[in-house]
Amino acid sequence: MTTPGWTAQQLPDLSGRTVVVTGANSGLGLVTARETARAGAHVVLAVRDTARGEAAASTVQGSTEVRRLDLADLASVRAFAEKWEGRLDILVNNAGVMAIPERRTADGFEMQIGTNHLGHFALTNLLLPHITGRVVTVSSMAHRTGRIAFDDINSRGGYSRWRAYGQSKLANLLFTAELARRLESVGSPVTAHAAHPGYSATNLQGHTTNKAEKAFMAATNRLVAQPDEMGALPSLYAATQPLPSGSYTGPGGLMESRGYPAPARRSAAAKNARDAERLWGLSESLTGVAFPLTSAAPGRA
Repeated sequence: MTTPGWTAQQLPDLSGRTVVVTGANSGLGLVTARETARAGAHVVLAVRDTARGEAAASTVQGSTEVRRLDLADLASVRAFAEKWEGRLDILVNNAGVMAIPERRTADGFEMQIGTNHLGHFALTNLLLPHITGRVVTVSSMAHRTGRIAFDDINSRGGYSRWRAYGQSKLANLLFTAELARRLESVGSPVTAHAAHPGYSATNLQGHTTNKAEKAFMAATNRLVAQPDEMGALPSLYAATQPLPSGSYTGPGGLMESRGYPAPARRSAAAKNARDAERLWGLSESLTGVAFPLTSAAPGRA
């Protein structure tokens, strides 16, 4: 159950914990890194550009390190996971791209499904043997417009940037649901959670190349969007508070666009267990990465 008005000041003591935050060099990821480090965690900023990551880490008070991770390249994802030693308490799958022009990842995936879902899918499964606490994956209100094109998930039959974005954010929720089910089925203490930031003023909206759309988003950010410090609260809440596995947290006010953490609403498509299982199988096939656990591993939730 959520606490009204919950803020990052109410984070528990995270001393001795290790947290990985993808896309932590700016925006929501940087706030998540900053606040978990302030609470005592050792925070790994997993970023594509390590120079920008180091600059971001220099603004964080606490224990941090920067490691390279390009979610649009499965070789980079594997290299990151292969270098991991020791336990990992919390993985925050935060990085993402939104409504960008058509592009392909190093492995030929459509960039939004490849970065937002498939890269995080591979990363999570490769790191699962080390994870002792929980996995938090950042989705979006845009998942409500999403549909999984199982026969053309990489948009080769025609590309719509907003349709591809909605698909990737729906995939985040289906992934979380199936991950939670699989973890429970093997008796793992690890839990899976999802969160969304509502409408937050971050640089994610700036990725569009449409000048009119970019100007509109900038104006909307000034008038409507909440600051990224507020937008990161659902992720921080999902990462640290007592919640059932499979939970989904977002802002509690104004149609989930702003406010303090509260239970978020899933679309009917996001509740489809059959699609969640089907997407998992397709993701395994595309990435070559499978669920690695067969029995409960020692850890703590």
